[in-house]
Formats: sequence, C-alpha cells, structure tokens
Amino acid sequence: MAAKRPRGAATVEKALAAALDLYAADGRDGLTMTAVIARSGVSSGSLYHHFGSVDGLCAALYARCMADLLDTLVAALEESPSASSGLRAFTAAYLRFVRENRAKAHFIHASSYADFLPAHAETVAAAKAPRMRRIAAWLRPYIAKGEIIAVPEPFIEMLVIGPVAETARRWLAGAPEIDLDAAIRLLPDRIWRSVRGEKATD
Repeated sequence: MAAKRPRGAATVEKALAAALDLYAADGRDGLTMTAVIARSGVSSGSLYHHFGSVDGLCAALYARCMADLLDTLVAALEESPSASSGLRAFTAAYLRFVRENRAKAHFIHASSYADFLPAHAETVAAAKAPRMRRIAAWLRPYIAKGEIIAVPEPFIEMLVIGPVAETARRWLAGAPEIDLDAAIRLLPDRIWRSVRGEKATD
C-alpha cells in the first residue's frame, strides 16, 4: 500500500482497526465495507479511495497482521545473542503472539489461501519482504558457521514455522488437546534440535 499523508494514514488505521474488530466479532462474513464504514466512521469515499474494494481491505488487513507477527519474530531473533537462544525465542514468540493477538493470528491463518490474496500480492509483499530479509540476514551467519544446518532457506522456514503454525492453527480452531502454555514450554527446544548444526555449542 502506498505511503499515506498523516490524515490518510489515520483513516487507514481507523478502518483496519474496525475491520479487525468486525472479524473478531463476526468472522469473515461480518467484514464488509458497509460494516467498516458504520463501525469506524470513515466515509464511503475514503474507504474506497484507500482500499478499492472489500478484497483490498482484507489484503491490507492481512498485510498489517502479518507485519505485526513478523515484527515480533524479528525482535525475538535480533535481541538474542546466539543461534539457539534466537530460534527458541522465535518459536516461543510466535506462540505468544497467537495467544495475545487471537484475532490477528486467526485472520492470518484463515486467509493464507484466500481468493483475495493473489490480486493484492504487491501489498502483502511490501509488508513481508523487508522483515523476511532481516530474518534471513540473522540466519545466514549462523548457517555459515555451521551452527544451523545448511539447507535451503525455505526448508529452514518449514522446520521452524511448520510446527508452531500447525499448533496455532489447531488452537485457533478450538482443539481441546492443544495447550499453548505446554507448546511454549516444549516446542522451542525440540525445534532448535531439528535445525541445530554440527558446530552448535548448545
């Protein structure tokens, strides 16, 4: 989404906050332009100017929620002094984000294969790309030193994100056997072991 003037940015923020509230209350069916206008007080003209359609609004909301998740994960990595502490913190941070931001996490997981995403790929990429570059930049020195296994980066992502994303998906769906506190306690160490390189010291 293009940079907005301050007034426009405030309008976007109001609209996205209203959209998330509507989604949390009524699911995807409740997220309509009419409902966002009523809840946010943003005019119809402004809403269509900034987002174009309900699909554009949903794509912008997805991009915002994903950016918030990725910012949390980037911070967990960059605040950590080692490969092992970083990846443990990363996986725990993902699960805590899900627990503390249920509506955002649910929208991310429910929208991953949504019809609206392909047409708005640039909006999503603009939010994701700089954050994914920071994650890759954090990983590469540890891979080069042999502390993290040297496999293509998409496979690192699958090994690390796969277990926590599936845990989150089941928890968000209400699976009674999924305890996020237990997952936060148990999964980070086991995920670290799955990507631990031969030269890792812990």
